[in-house]
Amino acid sequence: MTPSQNPDKNDKNDEEQAGKKVPYHFGEKLRQVREHRGYTLKVVAQRAGVSESLVSQIERNHVSPAIDTLLALADVLDINLEYLFEEYRKKRPVHIIRAESRASVKEDEVVYEELARPESPTGEESTESYIIKIPAGSHTHHGSFGHIGREIGLVLKGRAKFTYAGQEYILEEGDSVSFSSGSPHVLENDGDTTMEAVWFVTPAERFAK
Repeated sequence: MTPSQNPDKNDKNDEEQAGKKVPYHFGEKLRQVREHRGYTLKVVAQRAGVSESLVSQIERNHVSPAIDTLLALADVLDINLEYLFEEYRKKRPVHIIRAESRASVKEDEVVYEELARPESPTGEESTESYIIKIPAGSHTHHGSFGHIGREIGLVLKGRAKFTYAGQEYILEEGDSVSFSSGSPHVLENDGDTTMEAVWFVTPAERFAK
């Protein structure tokens, strides 16, 4: 047993879970590997620094083991953690917004079409994105006074004049820009045809609802 292992403490932590619902069922896999390797409950318990009764309860899914106990058992049995957790991988959904179903909002003649909705309506890590369409001679208003967050933009079509904190920058097709949203900023069509840009804002403001 290593100095950091404490069987009594581990057993107490795990046994406190015995009366609760067991969310993760590792027992069957642990038992199958143990039997395949020819180890007894006693051998595994001694090498992992826990009690034999605790290993038995874990194998029968009566107790959900503390993470240090699970790691110790996996080490003794030489089990890859991917194997233990493979059915518990979180399913991460793919969100698709069809072109004809985009939420949009207008500022005078400027159109914002939503490309992605934030996972949650609030939070520092939330992000939203738009295709911005600006007719010749028009400009955005939303950032005129600044707001919290950061933005990244990419000009898809046309030519833009980007004004940030009083400084002007010309953006040609394919140019990108990133900046803190805290200073006043305006995107203006500097050409003769409709300008389009893709824009990312974090945290999400849910400008288009």
